[in-house]
Amino acid sequence: MKRIARFEKVSYDRFCADWKKCFGDQYTENEIRAIHENLKLPARATKYSAGYDFFAPADLTFRPGETIRIPTGVRVYMEPEWVLNCYPRSSLGFKYRLQLDNTVGIVDSDYYWSDNEGHIFAKLTNCTNEDKTLLLQAGTGFMQGIFLEYGITMDDDVDTVRNGGIGSTSTRN
Repeated sequence: MKRIARFEKVSYDRFCADWKKCFGDQYTENEIRAIHENLKLPARATKYSAGYDFFAPADLTFRPGETIRIPTGVRVYMEPEWVLNCYPRSSLGFKYRLQLDNTVGIVDSDYYWSDNEGHIFAKLTNCTNEDKTLLLQAGTGFMQGIFLEYGITMDDDVDTVRNGGIGSTSTRN
């Protein structure tokens, strides 16, 4: 196996600011600090698992049709020519139709250097058609990331540098 990446926590200040943007004043500063301190970095469940499970940073409830944006508190350093693709955990998709709103999250290697510390977010919707509420406890896997190597075309000469998250690379001509 190639060892090409490492997961890290974002700083407390970055996490706190992003958590407040997503959840407003539902949590106190002390609660947010405790959530940050207890974050679990993504991990594989078994020796031959392809995916690294991302864990819920806090208890979350997804009612039918509800969408929640989750700051994971995680960033990832990757070697160039690798990408992290993020998918919902298959069991949650199967049982609850839990879906990532962008279908597949793409985390490029240069996102690590972004102004937001490369903070990975997940935006998920409970698309159940069986009226099921999902109670996701802190520390429970909800998303999985798989590292993939990629190539570029022979005539590619892009030399611009990223700074930002979602949509930050689509403004180039």
